[in-house]
Amino acid sequence: MEIISNEEKMQRALLVSVDTGGFDAEASLAELEELVKSAGAEPAFTVTQKLQRPESATYVGSGKLEEIRDICASQELDLIVVDSELSPSQIKNIENFTNVRVIDRTMLILDIFALRARSREGKLQVELAQLKYLLPRLTGKGVEMSRLGGGIGTRGPGETKIETDRRHIRRRMETLREELAEVEKHRHMLRRRREKDGVITCAIVGYTNAGKSTLMNYLTDAGVLAQDKLFATLDPTSRALKLPGGVSVMLIDTVGLVRRLPHHLVEAFRSTLEEAAQSDIIINLCDASSDEARVHLSVTNELLESLGCGDTPIITVLNKCDLLDSEILTPDFGGYIRISAKTGAGIDRLLEAIENNLPVRMKRVSLLVPFSAAGIISEIRQKATLHSEEYVAEGIRAEATVDEILYHKVREYEQ
Repeated sequence: MEIISNEEKMQRALLVSVDTGGFDAEASLAELEELVKSAGAEPAFTVTQKLQRPESATYVGSGKLEEIRDICASQELDLIVVDSELSPSQIKNIENFTNVRVIDRTMLILDIFALRARSREGKLQVELAQLKYLLPRLTGKGVEMSRLGGGIGTRGPGETKIETDRRHIRRRMETLREELAEVEKHRHMLRRRREKDGVITCAIVGYTNAGKSTLMNYLTDAGVLAQDKLFATLDPTSRALKLPGGVSVMLIDTVGLVRRLPHHLVEAFRSTLEEAAQSDIIINLCDASSDEARVHLSVTNELLESLGCGDTPIITVLNKCDLLDSEILTPDFGGYIRISAKTGAGIDRLLEAIENNLPVRMKRVSLLVPFSAAGIISEIRQKATLHSEEYVAEGIRAEATVDEILYHKVREYEQ
């Protein structure tokens, strides 16, 4: 047992983990601590147990369960958070024995997502994921499922949907799917319009808290919420970024990943992740200061592979390098672009890498545009690089660097 902290007056939680050897239990538990903090609670104690497999009735052994009960009673803890997805009977048995509310890893992440969702699509996706999780857990539940009020694990639809019957929940889930289908249809139309207009998209993906929003804000002044919390950003944000060479790209900030992400959420947010997967360029951003940096890169790469991104240029970027000595990053991290989204260090190399992976070629042209077509100069100024312009008797003489699509519009004025 390890005492973590006891500084703030807030909901205090006991974290419980069973190490079966199937994954890195220590790293997963450390991540669970950050998740609990992000949800607004204090991870006060941790309890771990090594077992070949979790106990079917109580997750931990009887002796460990007694230890958990004693800690909760002596320390007046409000919550038990288990680093696995529990069955309804396991939750009920632990709660009855300890007289303390129990939530599992999935409930915790769903709660954080409910707290962070801002867009209509994000809220719909979170509610659908929560209902999918809740539906099989209604069997045999009565008063104990009525948890109206505050506290982790009670936000979002859990406050109003738990006491409804299965038929009502299934009907609500069908409504959510229909609404999400409409949102997906609208997104598909926007994507088609971007493709028609020749808009190049560049998605920032990576582990949660890797600094994606900070990078987005540095490059585009997007004003995206950037906090040192897991899942600080849930809803995708798109902003235009003009590269040094003159090309404008659409930069997309995506929801962060996490190890052992509940399948309810993977399915719910797959459409959002696919939006990133269909980008022209992908930036795989990793927190280089994390001890789990290599694992984080692996998690992201596996997801990108599962989404079929094998042919998409992927730029691997190590962020927060201002927190490390440069020699720490070699040789294992050789060949990656190193930046600090906070200080701006290395951003020039990142922009150069984006330009080197653009799907279009650039062309420098000398133009003489008649005054009747002066609007083309404004379009060049917005979408490309206008090196010079001079008003002469015949029209506007200009030097510009344009992409292939814009070149087809201006080539009749080329000199």
